[in-house]
Amino acid sequence: MTTRLGNALASSVGKKIVMGSTGLLLVLFLVEHLHGNLKLIEDPSGQAFDEYVAFLQGFGPLLVVAEIGLFLLFAAHVYLALRLTLENLQARRQRYVVRATRGGSSFASSTMFASGALLLGYLIKHLLDYRFDERFFEGPAAFVRASFASPFQVGIYVAAAAVLGLHLSHGIRSAFQSLGLNHPMWNPLLRRAGVALALLLAAGFALVPILLAFSSKAPR
Repeated sequence: MTTRLGNALASSVGKKIVMGSTGLLLVLFLVEHLHGNLKLIEDPSGQAFDEYVAFLQGFGPLLVVAEIGLFLLFAAHVYLALRLTLENLQARRQRYVVRATRGGSSFASSTMFASGALLLGYLIKHLLDYRFDERFFEGPAAFVRASFASPFQVGIYVAAAAVLGLHLSHGIRSAFQSLGLNHPMWNPLLRRAGVALALLLAAGFALVPILLAFSSKAPR
């Protein structure tokens, strides 16, 4: 039984199922993460965001366990993306095969690996900016507001939100397809729903730094 499961997961279809599952779980995390970030906009005093961060820290060791689980989830997604990309490149060495498969592709689908790599670089920066900077926990809302007083910082985070939207606009639909949710009747609806969710997440993540940048320049 274990051997069969291992062989199934090692197959191309198995890898796509796991990658689709990890991708959708990461999307759920992004929804919750955006919910927390929007508290910076909902409450200009910053108290709601500070309380949200304190609430998360209150879980203590459980928060560390959750962060490790999230890291493993992300690592599995990145690893499988790399493996599947390399396998696809090996399977498409002949130029006529590549040309034949590009007919139904889009800019988002053809740049999935590149957008994913950019997001990985952004994630490292994001963790260094906040999670691994002890000053953040001394006053979370004030620290974030101060960081977005820099136009350069705002530009990076807005650009990252745009790349995220591009990546998810294809990734969400692809994840559903990998999990077997593929039917001519539902495909258009799932595609539109995936694009709509991608745009909402991208807009939300971009809105936070932009509004904080303007609020930091407003007269008090």
